[in-house]
Amino acid sequence: MTDRADGVGPSLAELGESGVLARIFPLLPAGRATLLGPGDDAAVLSAPDARVVASTDVMVQDHDFRLDWSSAEDVGVKAAAQNLADVAAMGAVPTALLVSLVAPASTPVSWVEGFARGLAIGCAATGTTVAGGDLSSGPVLMVSVTVLGDLEGRDPVLRSGARHGDVVAVRGNLGRSAAGLALLEAGRPDVDPDLVAAHRRPDPPVLAGREASLAGATAMLDVSDGLLLDLGRIADASGVTIDLDGDDPVLRGRRTVLVPAAAAVIGRRGAEDLARTWVLTGGEDHPLAATFSGAVPDGWDLVGQVLPRLVGYPPVLVDGYWPDSSGGWDHFRR
Repeated sequence: MTDRADGVGPSLAELGESGVLARIFPLLPAGRATLLGPGDDAAVLSAPDARVVASTDVMVQDHDFRLDWSSAEDVGVKAAAQNLADVAAMGAVPTALLVSLVAPASTPVSWVEGFARGLAIGCAATGTTVAGGDLSSGPVLMVSVTVLGDLEGRDPVLRSGARHGDVVAVRGNLGRSAAGLALLEAGRPDVDPDLVAAHRRPDPPVLAGREASLAGATAMLDVSDGLLLDLGRIADASGVTIDLDGDDPVLRGRRTVLVPAAAAVIGRRGAEDLARTWVLTGGEDHPLAATFSGAVPDGWDLVGQVLPRLVGYPPVLVDGYWPDSSGGWDHFRR
């Protein structure tokens, strides 16, 4: 069956499962870890470390992405990015993704092809393979990704290793995805296409996780739900308090003037306060946040310090005080 002139092409129902898989398999990236890729009952991957880092994530239409805001490629890039960042946060190198897609039967096959191309784009920088997955029908689009990674002989970097005297550093963008989302919600994506692109296609510093591990990072995670919320998870797991430098240009959004500029356009309150809120509580940029007891690698921004646990205070402070911004993403409390 050839694609129709409107460019949409046949639907999943029209082409059938085997036909769809035949269209998307050639689009999926292959990597060094793949010994046997898609097409059999299961994939076969190499595991030279004899340990495998594993994580999984789910994206649901109209909850984690909107079709009127994001293309199929955008969704594929985002699905890859948020999972690769989880492996990076353990100090490992991602090796493979297993991707399951639930889609209405009326979905154009061209959408699924675009999604597969997005996965390939998201995996390109790390050489990660899409080793297989599953395809099923359902009322809305849903994506489930399992990511696997290689520690290369190193210990994993946990959330529980931060100690008094460590410094806190961040690698990657903060607040850009939240600013882009706000522009989309306000119907003003034209104000800053770069910020909107940051929301649609996050670009986490995946290879910096290995770099941080080699530099002796004591604790690490990726900032998916907001800096205050996620650093609070390190503080709670480690039994410490984290104090951020509120005047740091990174935490005020000044490092990227586009964030305060977007805040000024939204105009719900002072631009600087709104930009700061996006930086402290916005998620989905997926930068890495880590604590170090020694030298911090190049490219990481120092943003705070680790203190002993302060009873009666929140796990994360700003300049020694309760932060004036709260929140972060919670799937069940929006």
